[in-house]
Amino acid sequence: MWLKNLGLIGRFRRYQRNTNMYEAILPLAFSLGFLACFVSLPLIMKKMKSAGIVGPDVHKRNKPAVPEMGGIGILVGLAVSMVGVSLLLREEAWTFLCFLGVVLATGLIGALDDLKPLNPIVKPALTALTGLPILLVDAFVTDVYTPRPVLPFVGSTRLTIVYPLMIPLVTAVFANAVNMMDSFNGEMPATSSITVLVLLVSAVLLGERGNAVVMCTGLLGCLLAFYYFNRHPAKTFAGDVGSLSVGAAIGATAIMGRLEVVALVAFMPQIMNAFYGLATVGRLYERREVPRPTLLLEDGRLAVSDDTKAPITLARMVLARGPLYEGEIVRVLVILQTISAVLSLFTLYLVAVAP
Repeated sequence: MWLKNLGLIGRFRRYQRNTNMYEAILPLAFSLGFLACFVSLPLIMKKMKSAGIVGPDVHKRNKPAVPEMGGIGILVGLAVSMVGVSLLLREEAWTFLCFLGVVLATGLIGALDDLKPLNPIVKPALTALTGLPILLVDAFVTDVYTPRPVLPFVGSTRLTIVYPLMIPLVTAVFANAVNMMDSFNGEMPATSSITVLVLLVSAVLLGERGNAVVMCTGLLGCLLAFYYFNRHPAKTFAGDVGSLSVGAAIGATAIMGRLEVVALVAFMPQIMNAFYGLATVGRLYERREVPRPTLLLEDGRLAVSDDTKAPITLARMVLARGPLYEGEIVRVLVILQTISAVLSLFTLYLVAVAP
């Protein structure tokens, strides 16, 4: 009843009437992303292993060597999905290709960081530049964003001058926040999938955001395919090429779909994790530069590190009550992500009733 009173049911029905083509496109976007990622990952893993690009799974007693840079599979899946959709929805092709440009540019920076670690100040600065495709396409080709975010209790705002300056900041924050929360098997694709799913639902309910629905659907397919290989025990790691690009994709979707506030609330666990770490260390840092926040026990469980220089992270706070196995930590983090997703849907309600 409250959906009807808010007009969300009417918006959803208009969305259904006006997007017959999208209804056929969504299964294709999901399937292309899922299949391309799923099929390419074994080949990528084999290539990484033969090239010696592997990393130890530090949360296992035997520390097995796991192929790195599996996130390339996510880029392959998303590229196939968005190019395929662009060929069918040619009038919206620039929007999807702009989104893909942000993701691929961020993935390139992540690949460079995986192969030769970047300075902790240089990497965020470079990821901020990945917001440029949105600004350039909007300025010279077609409108891909609206500088009027809708805020709870306030309604539509007008940030014509400020908003473009915020776009690089959004892509950098979202990209690096996801990167900092990619520590355990299956953690990144699981938590990111929940965020993408709630953005998809929000875009459908708000209506007239078909492009955001397509982008979320394609990204969700890639994340679910990657989760199969990254879940415990992980057969591959995403690397910065994967985690940075996923975060940038979420940020770009929030901007291009006018879902900024909903995405911010859904993203609170990642933001909190990044804030706690930066506040503890007191500067921008790479995980390899600081002591690990967790300690592996003899029975395979993880406990809070006793090193006073180790940063405070969300996982460390979860372990404050006692040691847990890796899978148990991920389940708690997924629950926290789900709670944030529910709160973001409540935020959607506030956005809908805003004047």
